[in-house]
Amino acid sequence: MEIFKHDLEYFNQRLIDYKLPSSPLGLYEPVRYLLNLGGKRIRPLLVLAASRVFDGDQDQAIYPALAVEMFHNFSLMHDDIMDAADLRRGEPTVHTKYNVNTAILSGDVMLIHAYKILMNLPSDSKLQCVEIFNKMAEEVCVGQQMDMDFEQSSSVSIMDYLKMIELKTSVLIGAALEMGAVVAGAKTQDSYHLYQFGKNVGIAFQVQDDILDTYGTTAAVGKVIGGDIMNNKKTYLYLKACELLSDSDGARLRKLFGDEGDHQTDKVDQVKQLYKAAGVRIYAEELKQEYKNLALSHLQAVSGLAPKGKAYFEQFADYLIKRDV
Repeated sequence: MEIFKHDLEYFNQRLIDYKLPSSPLGLYEPVRYLLNLGGKRIRPLLVLAASRVFDGDQDQAIYPALAVEMFHNFSLMHDDIMDAADLRRGEPTVHTKYNVNTAILSGDVMLIHAYKILMNLPSDSKLQCVEIFNKMAEEVCVGQQMDMDFEQSSSVSIMDYLKMIELKTSVLIGAALEMGAVVAGAKTQDSYHLYQFGKNVGIAFQVQDDILDTYGTTAAVGKVIGGDIMNNKKTYLYLKACELLSDSDGARLRKLFGDEGDHQTDKVDQVKQLYKAAGVRIYAEELKQEYKNLALSHLQAVSGLAPKGKAYFEQFADYLIKRDV
């Protein structure tokens, strides 16, 4: 994204400059491997952007930026184990390339380094950022547990699902923006509205991610398409289809999501046919727009943000929600 180009170059260089220990190799090499796979770096870029629009010092904002990227990748490393995912950003996941025990321990040390990085902040913002970080980290764990519980539950509602993705995904985006604002000395109310902007954009982002998991391509998205269906993830698409389909088709869909046999490709094709019959993609697109509109209402409430700053984050919301990768 062009508006992030300068921040991205700055962040990537500082990430390179961050020196992880050289040994034991088996602990730190998988960390370097995952970080070097790249990614869009959305969360750290939001920290830097939020700091800059409030005239903050980027050399201070880099610490929560590095911390959220370290945390995000830690969560991905463990999430891939739990989902039995083979690909991450088009390359083998850490537990596939190395082994599960390595991925667990290397993920743990990434979380520790996230906290070590935050300790570099000056005292006037350190405590507040750590509190924001702690709240976010616990919520992400709660969201992940909800996601796993849903796989075995037959009574998940759309509201349950939206709460789960709020915790698992979007609070990290909100916390990134809030920490950037805090480091820059923004007013508490402005930090709050920026957090709410990020949280609601994050929900729309996850709905888009669900759409891409079903309707994207492996080449563009960098992971196996249909993974949510194969893993019986009760996404918005699934839950809305259950609500809209006839009794017989709904029963067929629920039966497919109980199937863990060898015919996964056929299962994905059948589920997609049922999704098409229910027209759920249209509903998902509308839901995305609802959360985007809510996010923009919070953005307009940020009193200390100049029109240029608001336009910057509006562009970000458009980019994140309309993306095809």
